[in-house]
Amino acid sequence: MALALPLLAGALLPQAFAGGGTRRWFGGRGESQRAEAQAAKDEAAAAFYELDTAQRGLRISIETITAADSSPDARRAVEGFEALGRRIDEVSHGYITAVDAHDLDRDELDAATASRARTELTRAKDELNRVRGELDRFEEGLAPLLDRAETQLARLVPAVERARQALRGASGALDAVRDGGLRADDLALRLAQLGPELTRLNEGAGRHGVPETLQRADRVLRDAEAVRAEAERLPQRAAEIDKRLVSLRTRTEALTTRTEGVEPVLSELRRRFSAACWQDLQHVPEQATATLRQAEERLAEAAKAREEQRWPDATSRLSTVRALLDSTDEAVSAAGERLRRLDAVAKDPKAETDRARFAVRDAQRLAMAGRNTPDPRHARPLDQAVARLDRAVGSLEGRHPDYWHFLTELEGVRTDAARVVELIREDRGTAAAGR
Repeated sequence: MALALPLLAGALLPQAFAGGGTRRWFGGRGESQRAEAQAAKDEAAAAFYELDTAQRGLRISIETITAADSSPDARRAVEGFEALGRRIDEVSHGYITAVDAHDLDRDELDAATASRARTELTRAKDELNRVRGELDRFEEGLAPLLDRAETQLARLVPAVERARQALRGASGALDAVRDGGLRADDLALRLAQLGPELTRLNEGAGRHGVPETLQRADRVLRDAEAVRAEAERLPQRAAEIDKRLVSLRTRTEALTTRTEGVEPVLSELRRRFSAACWQDLQHVPEQATATLRQAEERLAEAAKAREEQRWPDATSRLSTVRALLDSTDEAVSAAGERLRRLDAVAKDPKAETDRARFAVRDAQRLAMAGRNTPDPRHARPLDQAVARLDRAVGSLEGRHPDYWHFLTELEGVRTDAARVVELIREDRGTAAAGR
């Protein structure tokens, strides 16, 4: 038995190192190197997967931004993402190259090769993590753009739906008006013009972009609501036009009657007062007659437009009629008012004089309040007003006084005094604010 042991050991020894495909360094330091390399490979694979996942998420964010934003900031974000994508491709290629270069499962893997594989895979992992950090920082910088884009996208569907509802509402209001016997052709045309806009809304933001689609939805909403509001108000508008037609026709007839009374008033003015008192009123009767004729023509045009349901035309003609009647009323009233005022001043010129003197004295007292001498800016126009008043009073001493000139001069005196009062109060208000 003692002789047999060396022979058995000799028989087993070659198999321990070279037999049957077993690893030559199984259980030694090489296996530890293989395990470390495998761990580095697993860590690199995890880093690669996380970077790829983060890039996919970032791509979704970029697509969200580009869908909703065409600003320079958004374009720069796209350019930055593309540059980052090239960097990711570069480090991903390095990782794949390192993985392909080393088969960690082969039996012949020696310790040196395993160590080199671990080093290269660790370097690839570090590069992947570094670029992942760049990607994370880039994504943080996108937050304002992304928030704005998501806000716009969140507005998109409700905005488009509101626009559609507004169009349906406008169409329904228009149908109701037509059922009531009103054509509303102009509103129907405006509503028809919104049809192509609705088509573009239905084509969606994918074709036209989020900002443009939002703007279109807001515009359609605004225009459709305007059509609906006008359609709902149309019966009332028609009734108002009918009422105005009757009212203005009645007023025209009344002014025609009043115009006939202007000539007797002018005759009275000519008989009792100098020519300067009434010359500017000479043409009132013929001008009033011509203006009333124009008003009647515009009234007829307004009535025809109302019958044809041309509402803007009817409204425009009625506004013209009102302006013509206002000017006629003013001219016709001026003749009677002139006679009344001239009668009053001829009977008692002193009343007008006292009014003017009171206005000047009131302004003079205000100018002297708290002062020993008045400010020349206040005193000078008041002195001129006094002189003007005296001249006006003196003009009444002739045989045929110009009472109208007297009245207008005294009105000018009162205006000058009021202007000085306003200036004094402004000066004092400014001084008080400065304190």
